[in-house]
This record gives sequence, structure tokens and C-alpha cells, in this order.
Amino acid sequence: MVIEEIRSLAIPEVKIIRYKRFSDDRGYFTETYRQYQFKEEFLRDFQIYQINESKSRANVVRGLHIQWNPYMGKLVRTLYGHMVDLVVDVRVGSPTFGKGLMYDMPARLDENYGEWIWVPVGFVHGNYYLQDSAIEYFCTGWWSPETEAGVNPYDKNIDWSLSDKSLVKQFLSLKNKAIMSEKDRNAMSLTDWKKSSASKQFIYPQ
Repeated sequence: MVIEEIRSLAIPEVKIIRYKRFSDDRGYFTETYRQYQFKEEFLRDFQIYQINESKSRANVVRGLHIQWNPYMGKLVRTLYGHMVDLVVDVRVGSPTFGKGLMYDMPARLDENYGEWIWVPVGFVHGNYYLQDSAIEYFCTGWWSPETEAGVNPYDKNIDWSLSDKSLVKQFLSLKNKAIMSEKDRNAMSLTDWKKSSASKQFIYPQ
């Protein structure tokens, strides 16, 4: 695997990992993940326990989800289509509590690189889709529905000011036609999250 760049977003714990594709007239080949490189160059204690794949139609909004016991960080990439990733800091006491990031992640299959986004523990995560798309995500814990919670991505208390204004406008304009699960649409607000017992699992600094 050739990692070309690891960079932090406006909330520095959230990172983008860009890796090289080797292209010729047949197409391309790439390694998307090599464990020891991620441990050496990125996260010393990085360990993958579950790999998920998700297909979504255009206008689908998923999330925002979080889990503890086991805690779950996520490494996410777009396989095809056009996904925008959503990440919000919900660590109680964090200086960026309630602030969200939107990161544009089209598949870019004609480019000589691909990208992962790293969503660490302590952040609720979701995404929305501009095209029919599929994504893959590596998880540092296995799914545990008994210790899972969610925050409504359209909660008015989420501060998206660190994100590109055009992405925020696009996302907000999608609200009335967004295809969402009832669970996500009825998820708690940030205010309710802060009052919940679940939030006590994510105290800053961890």
C-alpha cells in the first residue's frame, strides 16, 4: 500500500488517508489497506474487528450513529457513486462539542488515488448520497445494538460552520425529501444526548 497523504480536517482527530492507485490502459490496481502501515503511520493500536458494506439510493441520509462497549471507530471509503460523510463531535467537555464536519467523497474512479476518512471514537457518524452509491467501512469494534445510540442529523443545534458552505446548503435542502429510517429520523437531539446516560461513555479527554 502506498499512502500518499494523511491530513487532519478542521477537527484534528478526524483524518483523511489518501492512497495511490497504479493506472494503465487496462484500468488500475491498488492496495486499499495494509494493517502494519496503518499502525506505523497512523494509529498505533489500530485493530479491525468488522468490515461492512452498504448500498444506498440517491437522497438517502444515514446516521448519525455511535457505539460503546465495544467502542467503534470507523474507516470509511466510497466504492462507487457519490457520498458525503457526516461527522459530529459528541464528547462531553470537548472544545468542539456539537460541531460537525461534512466531507465530499465521490468514488473518483478515474483518479490515481482513493481516500479513506477516519471517524474516531467519540464522534457520531453518518452520510448522505447524491447518487446511487456503495461504501465500505472497517470498524474497530463489532456491532452491539444494545449499546448503540443516535443523534438526528438535522438537529438545529449541530454547528456545521467548519464545513464547506455549499455542502451544508445541499444537505439542508435535502431535508424534506431525504430517505431516512424511522430510527434515524426520530433520533435524539444534541441536548438530549448530553443529558443521556450514553453520553457519559464519551467524556473529553478520553
